[in-house]
Amino acid sequence: MEQTLVLIKPDGIQRGLVGEIITRFERKGIRIRGLKMMRVTEKMAAEHYSMHKGKDFYPMLIDFITSGPICALVLSCPDVIRLVRNMVGATCPVDAAQGTIRGDYASVTNKNLVHSSDSAETAEAEIALWFDKTDIYEWESALKSWFGVPA
Repeated sequence: MEQTLVLIKPDGIQRGLVGEIITRFERKGIRIRGLKMMRVTEKMAAEHYSMHKGKDFYPMLIDFITSGPICALVLSCPDVIRLVRNMVGATCPVDAAQGTIRGDYASVTNKNLVHSSDSAETAEAEIALWFDKTDIYEWESALKSWFGVPA
């Protein structure tokens, strides 16, 4: 089953949107396999955003992601990377469609609420950066055993 990483950035936490964002993923049928709240160190931020090093906006990325706690999630379902990217919306909230997380809740690019992996290779590297293997769980929905409903 494909996995992806989602980070709910400091603005998502500060605005009280963690539950809303997670609910959107769960209601879509995406399984949460890992979840934790944490403070991002400058070292982790630099590794996560290494592809942007040297760009004008790089220092702002590092400052923002380390400015407060984040929630990191490992999500899983078929084609989850593409599905989550569509649910999150365009990086620039002005370009994000209504109905997407950024389209509904974000207003400026440098505070766009969430990060999501953009490819299988990126997801694998990002998940390894943010999670130990022991922090990721395989589980089965109780609905299957309780009601015979496929999970």
